[in-house]
Amino acid sequence: MNSSSTTHLVLIPSFNPGPKVYATVRGARQCWTPVWVVVDGSTDCSAEGLLAMAAQDAGLHVLVLPRNQGKGAAVLHGLEQAAAAGFTHVLTMDSDGQHPPEPIAAFMAESSRQPEAMILGVPVFEASAPSLRVQGRRVSNWWANLETLGAGIGDSLFGFRVYPIEPLRQVMHDQRWMRRFDFDPEAVVRLCWRGIRPVNLPTPVRYFSAAQGGVSHFRYVRDNLLLTGMHTRLFFGFLLRLPVLLARRIRP
Repeated sequence: MNSSSTTHLVLIPSFNPGPKVYATVRGARQCWTPVWVVVDGSTDCSAEGLLAMAAQDAGLHVLVLPRNQGKGAAVLHGLEQAAAAGFTHVLTMDSDGQHPPEPIAAFMAESSRQPEAMILGVPVFEASAPSLRVQGRRVSNWWANLETLGAGIGDSLFGFRVYPIEPLRQVMHDQRWMRRFDFDPEAVVRLCWRGIRPVNLPTPVRYFSAAQGGVSHFRYVRDNLLLTGMHTRLFFGFLLRLPVLLARRIRP
């Protein structure tokens, strides 16, 4: 079993993830200690199953929210608890099995080498990945790099990444957005605005069909409207910050 870290933890927000969550958590635990799961008001009995796992595993901690608040809100709840416990960085990953656990150690090692940076996964898709999801994320990536004046965000939507806790907490407390599906892209843009440098690492991603136990909460119209509103806000924020971003680019 790996030794327990006192600075970096794996944080898994989870909402009605289906049975894949147990393999996801077991895989994460084989690669890292500690692992925390934030159950975001799930109604599929996964909270009970995860609590039972945690009762048998000192390296697993499960936090249960009474109602669904959104991915970003679940991450923020975990960040608050992690900061209070003295941790400095969290690696976020999805609970539904799309993010394989094997890259965890490499991401944590890179974060330890560059603790001031955020370590971003860049998805390496299988041939079976839905083309609509693969092609559609290019739009969000284009906007994210415009809004940061080409800071180097490899992928704005991929949720497998390591964040420095304190800058992310500050960003989230400064405004009321980033609580749902808009969390991942808005987090990297706003952290770039604060001078947190992105470091990109290629990462495999899996998409499971319903027959394979896959669960998706993505809703094409609803979530794309949410992203459109988010990028509209960020674009105007970008215009206000443009002199500062330009100064960073031309600074020797």
